Amino acid sequence: MKSFLQKCWRFTKRLVIWFFVLSIASTILFRFVPVPVTPLMLERCLEQLFDSKKNVKLEKDWVSFEAMSAAVKLAVIAAEDQNFEEHFGFDLEAIQKAQKYNEKHKGKRIKGASTISQQTAKNVYLWPSRSWIRKGFEVYFTFLIEVFWSKERILEVYLNVIEMGDGIYGVEAASQEFFHKPASKLSVREAALIAAVLPNPRKWSVARPTSYIQRRQGRIVRAMSKLPAVDL
Repeated sequence: MKSFLQKCWRFTKRLVIWFFVLSIASTILFRFVPVPVTPLMLERCLEQLFDSKKNVKLEKDWVSFEAMSAAVKLAVIAAEDQNFEEHFGFDLEAIQKAQKYNEKHKGKRIKGASTISQQTAKNVYLWPSRSWIRKGFEVYFTFLIEVFWSKERILEVYLNVIEMGDGIYGVEAASQEFFHKPASKLSVREAALIAAVLPNPRKWSVARPTSYIQRRQGRIVRAMSKLPAVDL
């Protein structure tokens, strides 16, 4: 029994060491290399593969930070994380506000407080589910990308891998699909419309915006006018 426990301990220790080595190495690598595919992309492809009514669709086109319009950068910050440039991965003020809101509105839709950094870590490294284990990994990978990546790189990766529609990932693919133009040419209202559907791009559509999405688009445009230009 003692020998078995010792073997288990050695195996666990090696596993943990390799996890830290590979996670840190991949984070450093992705500081310079485009992320080829994400767990969410693979899951969506599998869902489509097993759905006889759908063809497998995976549209993505990595573009550099400079090849994105200033409007779309500002739009996602205005919509998703207005303190993005100031925090170190976690917006404590937003977390406290979300906790108070959720306590006050129990039984209703839970309000989250994930930053762009957290969403980037989740999209690049983790499976799409809700659990405390996954949340712990999210905290760890958020810390890693804040340490090894610049804010510009975090936003660049986020805008290249985020799901923006059925089988559509990244701002370039979304811009081409919905507006038939490159992401560098997106206007303020077009960028705000893309940002408006990000909380749930499978429920809401840029091509067919509901009245709620149109109102949200207007709020994002107003928020953009009050924020300083992105300076990363």
